[in-house]
Formats: sequence, structure tokens, C-alpha cells
Amino acid sequence: MWLEGKHIMVTGATRGIGRALTAQLIDAGATVLAVARDREALAGLAWELGPQLQTQACDLQNAKDRAQLINTLKQAEPPLDGLINNAGIQIEADYLAASHIELAEDINMEVTINLVAPLHLCAALAPLLAQRPEGFIVNITSALALAPKQDAPIYCATKAGLRSFTTALRYQAGQVAPNLQVSECIMTLVETDMTHGRGRGKISPDRAAQEVLQGIKCGVDEIWIGKTRMLRWINRLSPALAARILRG
Repeated sequence: MWLEGKHIMVTGATRGIGRALTAQLIDAGATVLAVARDREALAGLAWELGPQLQTQACDLQNAKDRAQLINTLKQAEPPLDGLINNAGIQIEADYLAASHIELAEDINMEVTINLVAPLHLCAALAPLLAQRPEGFIVNITSALALAPKQDAPIYCATKAGLRSFTTALRYQAGQVAPNLQVSECIMTLVETDMTHGRGRGKISPDRAAQEVLQGIKCGVDEIWIGKTRMLRWINRLSPALAARILRG
């Protein structure tokens, strides 16, 4: 698949992996619709990356904001060719110590941003993307979708849910819209604001973005980033060992 000339939406576009994806897509000749909550950050990104960047402020936690974004995309010119669901948050919590009120607020936030929002966008936009000659959807999950770590149970659950949904959506597209590529990107640990102070052996957002885009170009169903390629085989040979590695 060629990225040049494509119109692609990236969520969580102003920071980390999303920012790197946005910049590299524009370098590849695509037009990018950058979606994020922070209007000032979007304006700064537009100033930096130029006229190939379009911006749309959207709080993905807010169903009305998502509906407005979807309505805008249905009328977009040029039509949308690709969707990269990148936005995500991770909240570490001790479920035996924190209050249920605090946990309820965090659960709602994580589940909405990490799972409900990408499912909503996929449901609304898949029929439109299926009409494009080379439409695609990429949902970014995590190695923690394979087995959870103990400190972030909701994050891990949302990524496992998104992994399962992406596979099922791919099956549906294969039957009725074979021109629509539905891919999952299994992300490794990346040096971002979300992972600050957590873990070792991180890769840069630029490297992560490069590997994501290479997977899109090749049209693969599962894009394994960095060390997750090795973890994939470990998980096949010994799920118990993979679980111990990821548990943290």
C-alpha cells in the first residue's frame, strides 16, 4: 500500500507515538487529520507540519464530541482512507487499597478512551473506509493484551478487548470488504509521557511509528513492534513464561 495521497486520521496525535506517526505520514505524502483534546497543542502541530495537516479537537471520552467528529468525517474532502486508533491512557491502581469511588472514575476514563472510543470510531467509519480502494484501520494495542501486568488491570483489559474486536472486525471485512485492511499493532514499551518512570528497554516514538507504517505498507494483519516480535513466539511456546515476563 502506498501512503502518498492518502487521507488518514490519527487519534492522540499531539504527543508520543501519535505525534511521530503524524509527522512521518506527512513526510510520506499523506494528508493527516490530527485528533486530540488539546486545541493549543493541535495549533502548534499545524504550525510545525504545514498544510498537509488538518486538525480536529475532540475529547474522546465525550460521546457527543465523537459523534461530531464522525459527522465531519462523513463529509470530508478528500474522503478518509485510513484510521489509526492510537490514543490511550494507563492508570496504575491497587485494587485492594484504593477507594471504590476513585477506582470507578478511573475505570470509566480508561475504558472509554482505550476501548469505547476506538470501537465507536470503527463502527461508524468502517463502512466509509470499505468504499475506498485501499481503506485501512489500525488499532494500536499492547503486549499487555496477551497477558496483564499487575499494576494496570484496566489498561490490560481494554487492550485485550481491542485485540479481540480487531480480529473479529477483520473476519467481517474479509467476507464483505476484502479491500479494507484491518490491522492490530501490538506495541512494545515506548518512551512517552504515559510510560515515564516505568520499565526499561524502551524504544523511541519515531522508531515505533516507523514500524507501524511499515506494517501498514505491507498490509499485514498483526504489526508486532520491537521486542513484541520475540514475545509473540515465547507466548506460543510457553504462555506461562510470557505471563511471567509481562506481569511486572
